[in-house]
Amino acid sequence: ENPRADKDVVREAVKKDGAALEWASKELQSDEDIVLEAVKKKHNASSIQFASKELQEKKCFIVKALQQNGRLLQWVTMELRADKHVVKEAVKKDGTALTWASEDLRADSEVVAAAVTQVGYALQFASAELRADKDIVL
Repeated sequence: ENPRADKDVVREAVKKDGAALEWASKELQSDEDIVLEAVKKKHNASSIQFASKELQEKKCFIVKALQQNGRLLQWVTMELRADKHVVKEAVKKDGTALTWASEDLRADSEVVAAAVTQVGYALQFASAELRADKDIVL
């Protein structure tokens, strides 16, 4: 059997290095559990680019992935970066993900508040108007 198509072999490989997903079979690049394992660690967020296009565009899957690694927002579609629910999930996990949100959402007080609650210095990624808003700053 081809090890690239063996779910157990690929799971162990992506646990060690999420980028190993690139070498997995197309079938396993479409497997939600395998891809979630690949992108679990912060430094492996970019591994989402090796997931199938279907998974990369599947909102409910991306939300699940963002709930474990907010930095993944950097690698999702522009459409998803402009989706308030998606971005809120990302910034609740990692406030610095605000930097990859759409311009409109960086000006959204609810999204920015969630990011700043997670990590105060995320404020630097908010719109100028919100950076000056004492309700957000405090």
